[in-house]
Amino acid sequence: MYSKTFGNVSVNEMVNCIKGFILSDKNYKYKITVGTDSQNRSLTKVVVVVAIHRIGRGGIFFYEIRYVPKITNVRQKIYYETALSLELASKLSKSFEKANIKEDIEIHVDIGTNKNGKTFELISEITGWITGTGYKYQIKPYSYAASCIADRISK
Repeated sequence: MYSKTFGNVSVNEMVNCIKGFILSDKNYKYKITVGTDSQNRSLTKVVVVVAIHRIGRGGIFFYEIRYVPKITNVRQKIYYETALSLELASKLSKSFEKANIKEDIEIHVDIGTNKNGKTFELISEITGWITGTGYKYQIKPYSYAASCIADRISK
């Protein structure tokens, strides 16, 4: 994972950075989100983001970039993005438990409620999958980790 603040870090180092960020100001509430977005070129550039929002006071984020063979099917792309987010969220959950971090993790998905959009028909499938794994979720326009942070890095 990479952070403009902390540089290249392992998942365990990222968890320590997150814990330090939270402990540095206990007067705020925190929201931890994981989101993924991708863009097609000759390959598909996939960006997975972990964002820590100090509500009312900004935040920090970490990201990882992967290049995979081009994914042209929208359903496959959204499922792949969601799977990566859930995989990272699961690793974080285990690490948070060991580090005594009590914050919940929310999954942000780059799908929206526009009935004419390419991803509208996937909403119930994807949100059901996320809920079934025990995580809360957000979709557009509230899925900022995927549709803002990861989107910007993936371009």
